Amino acid sequence: MFTCIKRKRRGSHIPVRAACAILASALLFLAAAGFYPMAVTARQTASAAGWSAAMSGEICVPAGDASLPVALTGVSARGAVLIEAESGDVIFGQNENARLPMASTTKIMTALVALEKLPLSTVVTVTGDAVGIEGSSIYLVEGERLTLEELLYALLLESANDAATAIAIAVAGSVEGFAHLMNEKARDLGLKDTHFVNPHGLDHGDHYTTARELALVARAALSDPVFREICSAKRKVIPLHGDEGVRVLVNHNKLLDAYEGCIGVKTGFTKKTGRCLVSAAQRGGVTLISVTLNAPDDWRDHTAMLDYGFDLYRSVILCEPAFYSAPLWTVSGDQDYVMAENTDTLTAVLRRDHGPIRCVVELPRFAFAPIRAGETVGQLRFLEESPDGSRRELGCVPLCAAYSVEAVTYKQSLWERIWGKSPR
Repeated sequence: MFTCIKRKRRGSHIPVRAACAILASALLFLAAAGFYPMAVTARQTASAAGWSAAMSGEICVPAGDASLPVALTGVSARGAVLIEAESGDVIFGQNENARLPMASTTKIMTALVALEKLPLSTVVTVTGDAVGIEGSSIYLVEGERLTLEELLYALLLESANDAATAIAIAVAGSVEGFAHLMNEKARDLGLKDTHFVNPHGLDHGDHYTTARELALVARAALSDPVFREICSAKRKVIPLHGDEGVRVLVNHNKLLDAYEGCIGVKTGFTKKTGRCLVSAAQRGGVTLISVTLNAPDDWRDHTAMLDYGFDLYRSVILCEPAFYSAPLWTVSGDQDYVMAENTDTLTAVLRRDHGPIRCVVELPRFAFAPIRAGETVGQLRFLEESPDGSRRELGCVPLCAAYSVEAVTYKQSLWERIWGKSPR
């Protein structure tokens, strides 16, 4: 804090007041130029070692490790993709944009639409149109009553086509109406090469997707904690024909037991489509989604793809609470400044060979009182630099006031406080 010391001096007090005015002007100039009365601190974090403060108001961490895993080869699928779930970035692709049928992996979209349209507790009465559907089935009977939640377990664990049809009719009144909702959701997700005709995935010429777009459907579905819970369940018990007994539903996804961190998602097969599989796994804060369409060796394909992704990506802590702290000048406050600091932790999933990361400090030169403790006064933006000079935003955290500053009402004007009298 800067203070002006008045010395006893004969004659007019104007020189002292003038000195105060000059000093006040100098402080305003320094503040406008970006200088602060106290040092800005940027604490290092264990996973982001190397952060250094820069005069430009940015903080920089060096680029990542340039060593990369061996390129992925030998995937048996006609169409395949591996994406990082947080960003949606494609890690590996093989004919990933080709339109192909997807069999029962269709049911990911069926569940996504149903969860958006009806509460889990909705009681569904099975109609005759949902009975006797070919393929996988839990053998529903007309008039049977199950909740939407129970039908969703049958849909995603046992891949029941009759459950898919019962859900479609409950939501939209018909299979055709539900397919319209599925296609509407696909457009909302920005999908250009996906089209649905039914809720179960039985063969039809106009029923198709791509490996990449199916991964984006899975990504959207996994953002719903209810969907994530259901598709990761290994078994579930639901009623059988009311009170006649129970059905034991068993998940067909072998990766739930065979692959560490697997959290779903859905299998599929018809003679025309071949083996289809959507899987997802989570390790160390990194979530990956893998898709294969028409893959004779799908279990091995997914193991190799997921291993490759986890070797390539890592979760990095960009900042922890109090990583950044700086004074912010206040105007008309009972204190000259308030400390602005971040209270949140921010992590990002990055390739091991990521570019340099910059933290841009966005903080005004001053703020007007009153200011409340915890009030947002600025933010930190974290950007990854690419070799071409472009920057990708990784996230941001707010800068908050560490304590309150109350407003002060002055009886004298600024002129009177400096010169001791009103201007004539």
